[in-house]
Amino acid sequence: MSELIPHKGWYSRGYLPHCDEAGRLQSITFRLCDSLPSQLVQLWSQAPQLLPDAARARYQRALDEGHGACLLGQPAVATLVQDTLLHYDGEHYRLIAWVIMPNHVHVVVEMGERYPLPKMVRVWKTFSAHAVNGLVGREGPLWYRDYYDRLIRNDEHLLQCVRYVDNNPVKAGLVASPDEWLFGSARLRAAEGWR
Repeated sequence: MSELIPHKGWYSRGYLPHCDEAGRLQSITFRLCDSLPSQLVQLWSQAPQLLPDAARARYQRALDEGHGACLLGQPAVATLVQDTLLHYDGEHYRLIAWVIMPNHVHVVVEMGERYPLPKMVRVWKTFSAHAVNGLVGREGPLWYRDYYDRLIRNDEHLLQCVRYVDNNPVKAGLVASPDEWLFGSARLRAAEGWR
């Protein structure tokens, strides 16, 4: 049995605030290193909690614009990342919704007792980075060092987040319907009755 690692509650490493509590529902976004223009990254890193809603919306739109090499757009790479997310589902956390976009990932998850938020995201990123780098023959960092998480406030907010995640490939113009996107929970729910 693995040692129980305490959750941190609210904390910050100086740039993005995070909430880490067992049993909490979270919406998490993490992205590839090259997924955003450097000007936007600089603006976001200066004071992310102070950015107006319009700037946050621009951040999300920029991710969907397909900047960078978009390695996650390769089916074999997206499969590796999806398999990484699914590996500990039901054991260390409960996946509610997810989508692997060409240059970023959205996850809605219920936090488990033994996997604090930073450890969970670190495991996803570390394991998938090694696998992806080996698959495509590259070296160096794959993921941007931090991630964006948002605490789910209530059932209505949860529904909004799941809809956002499911519809992200549609909004980005990649498919006409969420269940057409191969690398997300919407397809599994439609095809296999997954949760």
